[in-house]
Amino acid sequence: MLTSLQVRNFAIIDQVEVEFSPGMTVLTGETGAGKSILVDALGLVLGERGGSGLVRSGTKRAEFTAEFDLQNLPGARHWLEEQMLDLDDECNLRRVINADGRSRAFINGNSVPQQSLKTLGEMLLDIHGQHFHQSLGHKSVQRDLLDYFGGLVDLGVATATAFSDWQDLAEQLSDLKSANADRVSRLELLRFQLNELDALDLGADEIIELSQERLKLQNSGRLAEGVHRALQQIYDGDPTNAQSLLADATHAIDSLSGVDESLRPALNLLQDANIQISETVDLLRRYADDLDMDPARQNWVEERLDAIATIARKHHIEPEEIDQLHQRLKVQLNDLEHAEERGAELEESTRQAESIYRKSARSLSTGRNKAAAAFSTAVTNAMSNLGMPGGVFVARVSSRDINDPRPWGLDDVEYQISANPGQEPQPLSRVASGGELSRMSLAIQVIASDGSAIPTMVFDEVDSGVGGGVAEMVGLRLRELGQTRQVFCVTHLPQVASLASNHFRIMKITDGKSTKTGITQLGEDERVEELARMLGGVEITKRTREHAAEMLRSGMRVDKKTKRA
Repeated sequence: MLTSLQVRNFAIIDQVEVEFSPGMTVLTGETGAGKSILVDALGLVLGERGGSGLVRSGTKRAEFTAEFDLQNLPGARHWLEEQMLDLDDECNLRRVINADGRSRAFINGNSVPQQSLKTLGEMLLDIHGQHFHQSLGHKSVQRDLLDYFGGLVDLGVATATAFSDWQDLAEQLSDLKSANADRVSRLELLRFQLNELDALDLGADEIIELSQERLKLQNSGRLAEGVHRALQQIYDGDPTNAQSLLADATHAIDSLSGVDESLRPALNLLQDANIQISETVDLLRRYADDLDMDPARQNWVEERLDAIATIARKHHIEPEEIDQLHQRLKVQLNDLEHAEERGAELEESTRQAESIYRKSARSLSTGRNKAAAAFSTAVTNAMSNLGMPGGVFVARVSSRDINDPRPWGLDDVEYQISANPGQEPQPLSRVASGGELSRMSLAIQVIASDGSAIPTMVFDEVDSGVGGGVAEMVGLRLRELGQTRQVFCVTHLPQVASLASNHFRIMKITDGKSTKTGITQLGEDERVEELARMLGGVEITKRTREHAAEMLRSGMRVDKKTKRA
C-alpha cells in the first residue's frame, strides 16, 4: 500500500509531505484548491509523462517521492528482485523534473528509465480519472474493463502476442511467395551481387586498418622528418644531445655517491634513464627503417578504399555494413535456392502459430463469456442503488467472423443498458444520459476493480454527476472496497466523505503575492466543520453542523458494522 507521498515545487504546491493509512481515504477542499493536483503528482511519480510546465514558477525542479509497503505484493517484490532493485518489503519511488523539461527516475535510490517506474507503478496503484465516463462508450475500453474484472489481462496479452507472432510468420510466407514469382531474375541479381562481394573479399577489420595505413602513408614525409629530428636531439646530434648530457650527469653523481650514499637512489634512476634512452633510440631507428614511403603502395590503398566505398554506395549502406549485407544476401540466396523447403517450413510454422493464437483466443472467449455473466449481474444489482431501479446492464460478448481475427481475440464486447423496466437493452453510448453515464461509469469502475490484484486504488472525482441517496450508496461501495484494499477518493460529496476512515482537507493558501497548496489530516471536530462546509457552502449554520455531525456518526456506525462482519 501507499504509505507516504512527498511533493515539492509542483504547480501550486510548494512542499507537501503526508502519510497514509489503510482503508478508505477522502481528499476534499474547495474548487481550485488542488485536490486533483495530488492525484497528478501520484501519476508522475509512477511514470506518467510530464514537462517543464509542471515545475512551480521560480524554482529549478519539481520532486516527487512515494513510499510503498510491499509486504503483501509478491509480484512487485519479484519484479524488483529480477531488476536487482529490491529493498526488503519497502519501495521508494522518486521522480525529478527539471525546469528545462529533463526528467530523472529512481527506484530505491537507483537511477532507472522512466518506463521502469511505469511498469512497477502498474503493479502498485490504479488511478480512475474524473473524465473516464467520456471514454466508456468505446468498445476497446469496455473490453479491457471486462478482462480486468474477469482476471483475463494476462491471457489477453498472451493472445495479442500469439497474434503478432502468427502475423509475422504469415508476412514472411507472403514475401517468400512474392519472391518466387520472379525467382529467376532475383536469383541472377543475388548471384551477381554476391560475386561482387566475394571478389571484394573484405576482411573483418580491413576498413579500419586501411584507413590507418592511408593516414600513415599520407604523412610519411612528416613522420620521417620528425623521427630524424628526435634522433638528432636524443643521440646523433652535437655533444649537447640528451644522451651525452645524461651520461655526464650520471658520471658526476656516480663519483659523489661514494661520498654520500643517500645519492645512490638518484644514481639508479639516472642509470635507468640511460638504458631507456638507448632503447628509445633503437625503436626510432627501426621505425625509420620500416617506414614505407612507396607511392605505389599508397595508390593501392586508395584504390582499395575506393572500391569498398563504391560497393557501399551501390547498396545505399555505410562501408562498415558491407559484411552484414554479405551475410544477408547469402541467406536470401539460400532461401530462394531452397524455396520449396523453406516455404514448407514457413507454412508449417504459420499453421502452428495460428493454432496457438486460436487456442488462446478461444480460452479468452470462454473467460469473457463467464466474466460477462457475473459482471452483468453485479452492475445490474448496483444500478438500483445508483438511482436506476429496474434497470438492466448487459456486457454482451459477440463472436467475430472466424476469418477476421484481431489481436484482442475472436470476439467483441459491447455494454448495453436498459434504464427502465420492459425496455430491451441498447448500446450504452446511445441510450445513457450524461448523469446515467457518470453513475454507470462509477459502478463499472468499482465493480471491475474486484478483479484486480492492485492494492491501492485512486478515484479522482468519479462521483461527479450524482448526489443524495445515490451519493451515499457510492460512498458505501467505496467503503466496502476499502475493507480489502487501500482506496483514495477525491470528492465534493459530503455523503461520500462522511463514510471514509481517513479524511484530508486540501487548502489553497495565498499571501497576495504567491499561492500555495497545503494538506491537513482532519480530526473528528475538524471533519464535522469540513462536512458542514460541503453541505452548506459559504454560510454554515448550527443546523448544518448538526447535520454534518450526524452524517459522520452514521458513517462511523457503518465502519463498526463492517469491522464486526
